[in-house]
Amino acid sequence: MKIVYARELGEYKIEQLLTKPAFDEVELNPKIREANRKTFGKDMSAAELVRKIVADIRKEGDAALLRYTKLIDRVDLKPEELVVTDEEFEAAEHGADPAVVESLRLAAKNVRRYHEEQKPNSWITYREKGSILGQSLIPLDRVGIYVPGGTAAYPSSVIMNAVPAAVAGVNEIIMAVPPKNGKINPYVLLAAREAGVSKIYKIGGAQAIAAMAFGTQTIPRVDKITGPGNIFVTLAKKEVYGHVDIDMLAGPSEILIVADKTADPVYTAVDMLSQAEHDALASSIVITDEEELARAVEKEVEKQLAKLPRQEIARASLDRNGLIIVAEDMNQAIRFANISAPEHMELLTENPFQLLPYVRHAGAVFLGAYSPEPLGDYLAGPNHVLPTGGTARFYSVLNVETFMKRTSLISYTREALHNVSEDIIRLAEAEGLRAHANAIRLRREEN
Repeated sequence: MKIVYARELGEYKIEQLLTKPAFDEVELNPKIREANRKTFGKDMSAAELVRKIVADIRKEGDAALLRYTKLIDRVDLKPEELVVTDEEFEAAEHGADPAVVESLRLAAKNVRRYHEEQKPNSWITYREKGSILGQSLIPLDRVGIYVPGGTAAYPSSVIMNAVPAAVAGVNEIIMAVPPKNGKINPYVLLAAREAGVSKIYKIGGAQAIAAMAFGTQTIPRVDKITGPGNIFVTLAKKEVYGHVDIDMLAGPSEILIVADKTADPVYTAVDMLSQAEHDALASSIVITDEEELARAVEKEVEKQLAKLPRQEIARASLDRNGLIIVAEDMNQAIRFANISAPEHMELLTENPFQLLPYVRHAGAVFLGAYSPEPLGDYLAGPNHVLPTGGTARFYSVLNVETFMKRTSLISYTREALHNVSEDIIRLAEAEGLRAHANAIRLRREEN
């Protein structure tokens, strides 16, 4: 991690440091590349490998799905074993800590209550001569949620993806999660039941995305796929987009903290580390107008880092993407923050609500010392599926409307159409579309 000074580097260089691609394919590690060579007879990039997996599953269905599940996840399943059973749910209930289950229920309750307030309404308006215009909000029929498994389990991701879909009125919510040693984390299962998931399939990776996008003999085809994942999951979502909708192409997690002289260096440091421990590619940035605070945060990060079980990951993240920027004033600090357009933005300032009107680009904004980013990750209620890599400039947080579509409604009377027919005919003929004009002209000329 390094400290840089805006007055020395200049704004252009600072902007370059803060601007990164929304999604960038990473190089496969040598072990995976070697395994690909042995399996497929040639060296393939991650994108080429994903393209093959998707194509094979689209063509062969369950046969390819089970083959790749065995090859990649080391789990040998039959088609009937893909679906999580009632017995597995019961085992999860018996094996779970009741206190954790209660916390999951509270989280689901808060997320549901927040998202119910987002739900939009259909509407109709009456115009001149009896014409009617409107908009119909229709939930998607079936959506697929991807939840990472393997070395980590994320029941919070289940809640954040499934609850808004359920609130939107989606008829069927299915979920794919890779098993570990043939089993799924009990809290993931219980969160799914609490959030309204209809069926869970024990599959992961690019093969799960392809199965949900195109359907197999066992997995139904969905209309939209949401949820986080590794490079293979993200590339698969990119590959199937257009056949189905997706939420976004998510990159590594990020936090940007705007801090003034009143910020606590301990809070600032631990909040940086809350993202750095996610992933070696995660980004943790502090922008302040106080050099003394910058130095104090730098020291505190080292102190707190030594206490973390995942310190190796966190250190790699900070070495690669950790940054403290000393701005000339808070106006410049906010300007830099907007250029970064981070996934999570914290305002650790004396009066964060004074700065809020100037925040233009952020997935979520956390205001004040007692609103740290993990509050939003787990319990507050707003969704934690957020745009990354600067895409908060044009993407929104996952929400109820993510799982709905808008259909326009148009109803004109004969008199209302007659009143505007000449304009329509004129515009259609200006575009050379004679049949369009005729569709109006014949109605105008009828007795």
